[in-house]
Amino acid sequence: MTNTSDNTNPSTDTRAAPGTRTYHGSCVCGAIRFEADIDLQAGTSRCNCTICTKASLWSAIIKPSSFRLLSGEESLSDFQRNGRFSHFLFCKHCGTRPFSRGDAPWTGGPYYSIQLTCLDDADLSNIPVMHFDGRHDKWESPRVERTP
Repeated sequence: MTNTSDNTNPSTDTRAAPGTRTYHGSCVCGAIRFEADIDLQAGTSRCNCTICTKASLWSAIIKPSSFRLLSGEESLSDFQRNGRFSHFLFCKHCGTRPFSRGDAPWTGGPYYSIQLTCLDDADLSNIPVMHFDGRHDKWESPRVERTP
């Protein structure tokens, strides 16, 4: 699960998108720690399907090369809903869901979905949020707004 294929720093890597920054995240108990290269101004997402709603998920989708699990692989448990496309990973100690991973065509293939509220060093004000109607499998034309 650990991804170490891209250890570049986006602030010095000329391949990184202009707004991309490395963020650090963790679960509540600290067993799971990760870093992710994210451009929050490129958009974040919320979904109204039952798992996203009940878990209050608010995420940013990134490519696997932009994610690095720093510690806690042995503390991760996996939940798959109907074995479809996502692995909803959570800490088996504190229950926090810091990220998920999967492979879905509407995300462009393999992805990591970072739970934004698990980022330890992110300012989540004034960023775009795309609201998807996952409850009805309608992934096109999300409603877009900005956070206060």
